[in-house]
Amino acid sequence: MNKIRLVTVTGSRTDTLEYMLNHYYDLVDEIYVVAYDTNNGQHANVKAITDKFKQKVFLYKHEDDQEYNWETVTAIYNEIKSLYPNDWWVVSDDDEFHVYPKPLQEIISDCELNGWDLVRGGFIDRIGPDGKFAEIKPISEKESIFSQFPMAGFFRTPMSSACPNKVCIMKGNVEITPGQHYAKINGQTTWRWQGWNHPQIAPTNKYSVQVHHFKWDKTVGDRIKKVADIRKEYAYSTEYLKMYQSLKSTNFKLDTTDIEYVFEYCPTANFENYKNWSKLFNKIISI
Repeated sequence: MNKIRLVTVTGSRTDTLEYMLNHYYDLVDEIYVVAYDTNNGQHANVKAITDKFKQKVFLYKHEDDQEYNWETVTAIYNEIKSLYPNDWWVVSDDDEFHVYPKPLQEIISDCELNGWDLVRGGFIDRIGPDGKFAEIKPISEKESIFSQFPMAGFFRTPMSSACPNKVCIMKGNVEITPGQHYAKINGQTTWRWQGWNHPQIAPTNKYSVQVHHFKWDKTVGDRIKKVADIRKEYAYSTEYLKMYQSLKSTNFKLDTTDIEYVFEYCPTANFENYKNWSKLFNKIISI
């Protein structure tokens, strides 16, 4: 089997990056990190983290003064994947932690055997104890990010109508769309043509990826407001404004008993821990 590679794009927030690299380090053969280089020096911050990882991690610099342009981010993903179009890639933002139903190599081997080029998944939103937006602890304290944000649920989509679909594992020649929500196969977006039943996509009743989303820390209010204030379609600013207003109305604390949010206590990274996954996943793929 060819190498399994991962690509991520990181910006000004680096709190999750080292946790993320640790999470994937033993799952893939190579990791490609693309860091923005603007006036606030985030490339230097990212380099300080990636320098801790030898052999597997390759750092690229992207110079662009247009922050929060998710179309550009997706273009970077497609560009990096095209370096090895016939190999398998994991695509993950730096606050997205995939949890797989089987070992990654086993999933990919099955895809190769069956002619599938893409495995998809969906978001699980992670927050702190008691529905709080907690502060991420330094990795030196050696506490799992999953245990720091032990509540797993689904609140972003109900709050802001954000798309929860994600494309997660794919051949390098598979083009993905903005937000990494869908793919294009033979020029057609997957949800428009044959949907998720396309023969090149691994059957969703066999393989699905839980994308645990650690976006929701103590700084999230300021961060999503910055995106909303840009007021640009490429940044999904309308969606972010709606999210900001909803969270502000609850003083940035969520009701973990709200049945719509399907919260569960999941302090570890095991696929089986989130009991409502099948029900939630069926909902996600219907969106």
